[in-house]
Amino acid sequence: MQNPNTVKNQGWLVTFAGTGALLALGVLYAWSIFKANIPAEWGWTESQQSLPYAVAIVVFSVMTFVGARLLDRFGPRAIVSAGGLMAGLGVIISSFSNSSLVFTLAFGVLLGSGIGFVYGSAGPAALKWFPTSKTGLISGIVVAGFGMGSAWVAPLARAMMASLGLQTTMLYLGIGMLVVVVGFAQFIKFPPKDFVLEEEDTIETTAKSSLIDFTVRETTRTWQFYVIWVAFAFGSGAGLMIIGNLASIVKDQIGLPALTAIAVSVLAIGNGGGRVLYGMLSDKIGRTNVLIIAFIAQALLISALYFKAANSVLANPFVLFVFVALIGANYGANLAVFPALMKVFYGPKNLATNYGIVYTAWGLGGFMVSQIASTIKDTTGSFDNAYLLAATMLILAAAMTFALRSPQLTALDKSKVELAATD
Repeated sequence: MQNPNTVKNQGWLVTFAGTGALLALGVLYAWSIFKANIPAEWGWTESQQSLPYAVAIVVFSVMTFVGARLLDRFGPRAIVSAGGLMAGLGVIISSFSNSSLVFTLAFGVLLGSGIGFVYGSAGPAALKWFPTSKTGLISGIVVAGFGMGSAWVAPLARAMMASLGLQTTMLYLGIGMLVVVVGFAQFIKFPPKDFVLEEEDTIETTAKSSLIDFTVRETTRTWQFYVIWVAFAFGSGAGLMIIGNLASIVKDQIGLPALTAIAVSVLAIGNGGGRVLYGMLSDKIGRTNVLIIAFIAQALLISALYFKAANSVLANPFVLFVFVALIGANYGANLAVFPALMKVFYGPKNLATNYGIVYTAWGLGGFMVSQIASTIKDTTGSFDNAYLLAATMLILAAAMTFALRSPQLTALDKSKVELAATD
């Protein structure tokens, strides 16, 4: 067997390749820009305009689990390549139609599937190269790529649509996405089987050797899994509601139509930065503590949108940009900290599949809240009641997270009892 000390650690190469692949998929988080440019003559209702985005979120989350299940069999390079192909084709096919159904199938199902494959592979592949003490940092860096993707897509798409129109813009973006993601995929791989990395202590566990690896079946039999699932659904759903409607909120509610693309980009920067910063912070003070902070802060920020007096304050561009950056950062905490939480709660061996199944909460939460928000807007003419709903969900998520206790402790106690019984 090869000496593990002679195996070159390619963790940072894999990390940045995964970040780059996800960065190229920023078209999803920029949907509010595309939505705002859907021609009136297409005759789409508010709900139809939100449907491709909502469906993409659900399919994305489900296919993250499917991709994770295929990861060990085919390897991250093949899965990410397939994801890039599906995502690019989804946007390309959308560019040839003005039908809500075609957009929903191509942008929603095909793009969502592709993103799920990439997202479910890039993070777990990178994490296998690093010790537990860097879980939050590495997880944050990789998913920051996806969070910050709309920072470049939004202004580019807005400029392209002004001269080329919606459909031609989507065609070019789809082609570029396909090429870039497949290119980065060639650098994403697992460490060799004889690669050994010394683990370091973290706040949740005194030693890596004390972690018990739960299978998916064992994970779903713990009460903590369901608390995590609901908290993830509530926390991410509230943030996705704002992301999916940010352009119309800035344009119609706050009255700054010229700043819509910039606001989307600023939120994306906050989203990406929050994933890294909250991920690093979770390595220091604990995963659940960071989530509670992010949930409560997000509830306060979204609640502010309910009050009419806040609109005049937010009409100041500087205040607006700080506001949306903070919303992005608190939303981003979900995507950096929940995978790290799953690793320390359920062990690293089956992280891809364990996190893949809990990630369905992100999709279903985003779908339900975004559709409810669109229905509220169609019915009442504003998002006010949707803001109150989102804030309530975030407070409940904070309370549930506060109640979490690691299943590792129960599993260790059970193992000791079984061991004693055999002595």
